[in-house]
Amino acid sequence: MGQIIDGKKCAKEIRESLKVGVGELENQLKITPKLAVVLIGDDPASSIYVRHKEKACAEVGILTDTHKFSSNVEENVILTLIESLNREKDVHGILVQLPLPKQLHAKKILAAISYEKDVDGLHIENMGRLLKGEDPLFFPCTPSGIMHLILSTGTEIKGKEAVVVGRSNIVGKPMALMLLSKHATVTICHSRTTDLPAVCSRADILVAAVGRAQMVKENWVKEGAVVIDVGMNRLPPLPGEKKGKLVGDVDFDAVSKKASFITPVPGGVGPMTIAMLLKNTVLSAKRSIL
Repeated sequence: MGQIIDGKKCAKEIRESLKVGVGELENQLKITPKLAVVLIGDDPASSIYVRHKEKACAEVGILTDTHKFSSNVEENVILTLIESLNREKDVHGILVQLPLPKQLHAKKILAAISYEKDVDGLHIENMGRLLKGEDPLFFPCTPSGIMHLILSTGTEIKGKEAVVVGRSNIVGKPMALMLLSKHATVTICHSRTTDLPAVCSRADILVAAVGRAQMVKENWVKEGAVVIDVGMNRLPPLPGEKKGKLVGDVDFDAVSKKASFITPVPGGVGPMTIAMLLKNTVLSAKRSIL
């Protein structure tokens, strides 16, 4: 059975290091990192994610300022708020929790965030630098966390064949670019990929980020591959259950028998995404004094 990559443990180590860094910023430079969060609507999952982020920030000493709006808020209200947050010197990071209500244009709202406070790493300036092979001010949080997990296994990425299942702007595309920057040979797959199992089975490093429960089966995976499961899916509840089991995009029980390393769900990529958000916020606070 493959070795489980413990995302909770890795994230805890990062948070402990950041807590020391925040303390040094406060003691030596009188600066406390601050993250502004914009939460729109009443999506239960988004509310939970924001609470997790607020808790993690508090743990390392990062201040948070959460701005909550109803789902029918007008777009100009959000844009005006972001313009104001861009100007506030004591705000070092701005996070707009996705997804947004349908009447709001996510691209327009994300573009309004200053790329110097784009701690999610999704601004076109930061994504464009990544595309050009340059270091952005901030790497996207989930792909950055995944890279940390892969490297924590001691895996040499250079020369390996990597397959990313999913082409979202948040995970799939930046993940592929980051693997490419480490000299992997990268394939991005999606719903129209011909013979997806065959493509996946070539991968030395397989990243599943498609949002379909347990889609990646044992015969899709190469013996000894490193498997990163980004999915977070809720199965239908069994009789007597209030909630169904939380699973990833990978059939964990079967695939773990072939993989050399594999992330669990939950407890794999999720904690690292939040850890990278904290890291970016602290980094932004340090840059503010330059």
